[in-house]
Amino acid sequence: MIKITLPDNSVKQYEEAITAMDVAMSISEGLARNVLAANVNDVVWDANRLITTDAKLTLYTWDDDEGKAAMWHSSAHLMAEAVEILYPGSKFGIGPNIEQGFYYDIDLGDQVISDADFKKIEDKMLELARLKQTFHRKEISKKDAIDFFTRKGDEYKLELIADLEDSGISFYESGTFTDLCRGPHIPSTSVIKAVKVLKVAGAYWRGDEKRKQLTRLYGISFPKQKELTAYLEILEEAKKRDHRKLGKELELFAFSQNVGQGLPLWLPKGAMLRERLEDFLKEVQRKAGYEPVFCPHIGNVDLYKTSGHYQKYGEDSFRPIGTPNEGEEFFLKPMNCPHHCEIYKVKPRSYKDLPIRYAEFGTVYRYEQSGELHGLTRVRGFTQDDAHIFCTPEQLKDEFKAVIRIVMHIFKALDFENFTTQISFRDPNDKEKYIGTDENWEKSEKAILEVAQEEGLDHYIEIGEAAFYGPKMDFMVKDAIGRKWQLGTIQVDYNLPDRFNLEYVGSDNEKHRPVMIHRAPFGSMERFFAVLLEHCAGNFPLWLTPEQVIILPISEKYHNYAKKVLNLLNNYELRALIDERSEKTGRKIRDAEIQKIPYMLIIGEKEEGKGTISVRKHGEGDLGTMSIEKFAALVNNEVNEMIAE
Repeated sequence: MIKITLPDNSVKQYEEAITAMDVAMSISEGLARNVLAANVNDVVWDANRLITTDAKLTLYTWDDDEGKAAMWHSSAHLMAEAVEILYPGSKFGIGPNIEQGFYYDIDLGDQVISDADFKKIEDKMLELARLKQTFHRKEISKKDAIDFFTRKGDEYKLELIADLEDSGISFYESGTFTDLCRGPHIPSTSVIKAVKVLKVAGAYWRGDEKRKQLTRLYGISFPKQKELTAYLEILEEAKKRDHRKLGKELELFAFSQNVGQGLPLWLPKGAMLRERLEDFLKEVQRKAGYEPVFCPHIGNVDLYKTSGHYQKYGEDSFRPIGTPNEGEEFFLKPMNCPHHCEIYKVKPRSYKDLPIRYAEFGTVYRYEQSGELHGLTRVRGFTQDDAHIFCTPEQLKDEFKAVIRIVMHIFKALDFENFTTQISFRDPNDKEKYIGTDENWEKSEKAILEVAQEEGLDHYIEIGEAAFYGPKMDFMVKDAIGRKWQLGTIQVDYNLPDRFNLEYVGSDNEKHRPVMIHRAPFGSMERFFAVLLEHCAGNFPLWLTPEQVIILPISEKYHNYAKKVLNLLNNYELRALIDERSEKTGRKIRDAEIQKIPYMLIIGEKEEGKGTISVRKHGEGDLGTMSIEKFAALVNNEVNEMIAE
């Protein structure tokens, strides 16, 4: 008998091998219709694949991320089949599912796919989907895999196969298309009811600029047309919120080819916003016992060899900088943590000194591929709101919890309400990617998981996503239109203190290693700013926005009263300006709305005579007439409510 244990711990028994789909059918036919994939003993695989031993089983539908992943991975195969029919002779690189949809890298030879071709590819995909093609998994030897793609003449698959062991290789067949693939896949294409080819781009084979550039075709699919319609509406909203578009319209930042790709220039308004964000966090950090430090933008190559960043990030860094001294080389720093370790070592430390918390808005540099650069979200020079805490093992959990409280405070002040936490552990089957002992990894992973549970965080675990020196907790935030972003990270590190020989003298007068916590609530200022800009669509929180108030005199004869109002607002520490243009009041209001200034104060004869102001709020309209003192109290109360700890 085969025992199948379901998530509610109920057990079903079967006399012979069975599939997850069969189990679903035994529960209800309706459930079986919706099953897209399954988790069998903690491995996601096909719902139609035979289970031959006792197993824990979870069934995935479209409501689960794993179900969507299987659907989109299968849709990538469906798109490849359509392309192979429409563009004979095409060769295929990789075709994974991604967070929203899928893509396939294709060598079209002399053929070209443009936006005008999207409709015919979509139509062919739906035509094939209606055939209810099943996905057949086939285990195959390395020799047979090589023979197949040699006959087909697909050098990209042959290169992928060359990196594989001669076991565990699998093909998937659906319709006329056969692919090298680990799976999993949905039971049948019949569940794919709506598809959209989203865009076409170039992508170097295996991310190498020296290799051939392939055509990368992006798409998405849904089980219902109305879901695709809703998604396309979100895409349209996302275009309006694009931080690159808003950054230009609101004069926040710019890029210059003369300066270099991926190196942003902050304009005055953007610089004021950025500075205010920094000041906000600096004040929070000061209250939490952090000490500011500053480090140079470069460091000796040996520093990063000690830390391990040279070995792990060397290919993604700018080339070393040589000096007149033979053999001497420097790096533009890829990380701040090695520098902070050296600061810790400046003098002997006692357990009475710990915890030590160093904070720095430190600019770092990574050589991102030009095709991966994207506004402020992927740049080559960026500033991290970095801090490193050196503490005793006994202090670790309390310090970690204190960082979580800082992150929660920031999210509240910036109106990020919908988030989960991802806990990233190392892959125990690929330990070469990481540094440090098993003991240290086990201690640090255990501490993070216990903190998440004790703090009641909505969390999930990702295996293999840890930093090379330690496990981490990332905050995954959903923005105003439902997109998910990674904002803020906290990492536990027993390894860099070992590599830098960091010590403190304990109460037993013996030398001990401190534990190191890496934390960056914003992550990078550039990326955080971009996400915030898109989240609020340029309507920044009142405490943050460059101009909180604009004064709109209805004619030139009220300019003196406008200046008096401005001085009073400044006394209340409100940021305001006057629109002195000789435009009609309606035009001034429209322009202020476009500039997303939160409050408009309209003044004329009545207001000057009574010493009042007529107040309008961006997006809401007229709030009536009130005294300047009452208005200042209203604004300051609104600000204090946002940033109160």
